[in-house]
Amino acid sequence: MPVAKTPRPATSRAGRDTQRVAVVIPAKDEQERIAATVRSARAIPYVDLVLVVDDGSEDDTQHVARDAGAVVVRHSHNRGKAAAMETGAAVVAMRDAPGRPPRLLLFVDGDLGDTAVNTAPLVAPVREGVADVAIALLPPQPGAGGRGIVVGAARRAIHNLTGWTPQQPLSGMRCLTREAFEAATPLAHGWGVETGMTIDLLRKGYVAVEVPCDLKHRPSANDFKGQVHRAGQYRDVMLAVNARRLRGAFDALRGVHGDSKS
Repeated sequence: MPVAKTPRPATSRAGRDTQRVAVVIPAKDEQERIAATVRSARAIPYVDLVLVVDDGSEDDTQHVARDAGAVVVRHSHNRGKAAAMETGAAVVAMRDAPGRPPRLLLFVDGDLGDTAVNTAPLVAPVREGVADVAIALLPPQPGAGGRGIVVGAARRAIHNLTGWTPQQPLSGMRCLTREAFEAATPLAHGWGVETGMTIDLLRKGYVAVEVPCDLKHRPSANDFKGQVHRAGQYRDVMLAVNARRLRGAFDALRGVHGDSKS
């Protein structure tokens, strides 16, 4: 299990007994897969809330998700993944019960279908207090057409800025504490959200781990549409990285230390 920084001792059993998990699924035009994803996510241990954020879909995503048992909130127009994640986290916070620990946030892509339940291994290291964020390592995806250019750029940037080299820096399936999520906001725009989140959390002293998960999603092919998608990924990742480079340089000039976690 690849780890960034040193894992902490596990939290007490008493603290874990009341800890629950909310699955947050940002989704756009996923009516074909969202029902299976929701039903599968509901089977993850400790999950008591599955929330779909319909990010301006033009199909029946919201209705299909609700029929499958999810709580659904909807953006009237497409605002992007980062905004959907922030909306989801805010709604979960409103539903957290007084006197109980805030739910852990497990972000799941809407196209995982029946394999969504296989994100369950991400919960344990965070729920037990060993890590602040657990990131899914996916097996090779049939039909994927990328050459690893965007992944490599994100991996090198994270290493250069934090000292940690993740295997899959763009993985969107991740479980994290409420505290860690709030420390990572505002999230980076577009496809840079995962890279930006990882850099921000590690710089602030949070602990990250990567955990193998047997997941299957819809990969980008090597056709024109896939190439456009990867170009957009590269643009957003580099925007997120460069913003954090500038912020780091500015903080260094002011004498601000990156490790701010208590």
